[in-house]
Amino acid sequence: MFETEVCLDEPPVVTMVGRAVHGTTGLTDLFRLPDLWQLHLYRYEADLTLNGAPHAIRPGRVSLIPPNTTCHYRYQGPSEHLYAHLRLPATGEPRTVPVMQDAGPELPALSALMGQAVAAWASTRVRATAEIWAALWRVCQLGPPGRQGGRAGPHPALDAAIAHIESRLAEPLTIPDVARAAGVSHNHLTRLFRAATGDTVVAYIRQRRLERARHLLRESTLSIAAIAAQVGIPDLQAFNKSCRRELGASPRAVRAASQPPDTSAPARTRVD
Repeated sequence: MFETEVCLDEPPVVTMVGRAVHGTTGLTDLFRLPDLWQLHLYRYEADLTLNGAPHAIRPGRVSLIPPNTTCHYRYQGPSEHLYAHLRLPATGEPRTVPVMQDAGPELPALSALMGQAVAAWASTRVRATAEIWAALWRVCQLGPPGRQGGRAGPHPALDAAIAHIESRLAEPLTIPDVARAAGVSHNHLTRLFRAATGDTVVAYIRQRRLERARHLLRESTLSIAAIAAQVGIPDLQAFNKSCRRELGASPRAVRAASQPPDTSAPARTRVD
């Protein structure tokens, strides 16, 4: 068993989080958790066999082991790792994850999340669960492209471009700037967006700006001018035109459609 499928659409049910030290009384462990997943972040070298399949443990590797898996550890001496035992949702979008993989550049973030979960477990288990849920999402994103639910995963440059766009929607955005932030050429960026979204980079930016504008028009009391500036379209005429094209109505109409009816005025009584 080298891969497993997980669903993370809902938070896990975490039953234990901690820091464990093995290999102090013996150099082998043989066990299984019949009903629980195991998330481990390793700080040592050892050998691990899962249902007969060998896996090498090295510092900085992370494992996500399904329930009812027979685990046979062979240690070289005292061996410390961070762990969480948990139940995962049975429904949702399945994601294919290697059982054992290198944390790589995500190691500091994973170490911080699991360390914070350990610290919070005794007093604030809801927070500990949130930290473990975030760690699980990072673990799912460690695998190579093409592992997520049988579909090709996003190209790293596409992720970088989208992160750049999302953090700068209020600023002027040019395709060359986005391409530079993603580390690819203008043409390559265009091909990545076309393959992932079926549209151009410019169309994606426009759609994200107007989606944020619709949220602010419906849910906030910000002025229309302030909302236009927040989404990078400070010219009110251009903002009005974009709203009509993308949202099907003017900014005022979008806002009015979300307002509850006014029930403060007394109802008129008809006298026949």
